[in-house]
Amino acid sequence: MAFYTQPSLAPLFQLLNDYETPQYKSRQCPKSRCIKQERSSSFAPAFDVRELTTAYYLDGELPGVDQSNIEIEFTDPHTLVIKGHTERDYINDNDSSSSRSSSPAGWHQPTVEDEDAASTSSADTVDTAASHAEDDQPHFWTKERSIGDFQRTFSFTARVDQDSVRASLKNGVLSVIVPKEATPAPKKIRIM
Repeated sequence: MAFYTQPSLAPLFQLLNDYETPQYKSRQCPKSRCIKQERSSSFAPAFDVRELTTAYYLDGELPGVDQSNIEIEFTDPHTLVIKGHTERDYINDNDSSSSRSSSPAGWHQPTVEDEDAASTSSADTVDTAASHAEDDQPHFWTKERSIGDFQRTFSFTARVDQDSVRASLKNGVLSVIVPKEATPAPKKIRIM
């Protein structure tokens, strides 16, 4: 199976992948076909923006972003900027297995029969340890998660009440409520 990171072309590539033979799908991806494209260091998160009579509602997808890494500010009376930063975190399964055993898999404590062989192959042991460390490095098939800096700018047509804006982050969704300013009542001036 091939991996493609451009969402606009993904359905087309999936259709083309359906014509591959099962034998081809079962083989490991050759290095020339694997995608080694790095994601850019900035991205624009997806937002839904709704307008009601009293306020604007912005709901944006920010999975894995800590609340302390998000900034919301007005740059002028009609423009709201939401920006921040996210990083990629991984849980390494090899860390837990190495804490259980002090020697790598396939190694064993030499016995009486192994002492002669161990003395002649001590240089091989050092080379084997170095190759095990290289094998522990992950091989990414694709990197599709958005990481780095992000920013979205929203310009409102109606006047907004900047002091009453509320924001919350729950389950990776940032919700911002931007109340509209009350429209001033028409004021009549009497001629004297």
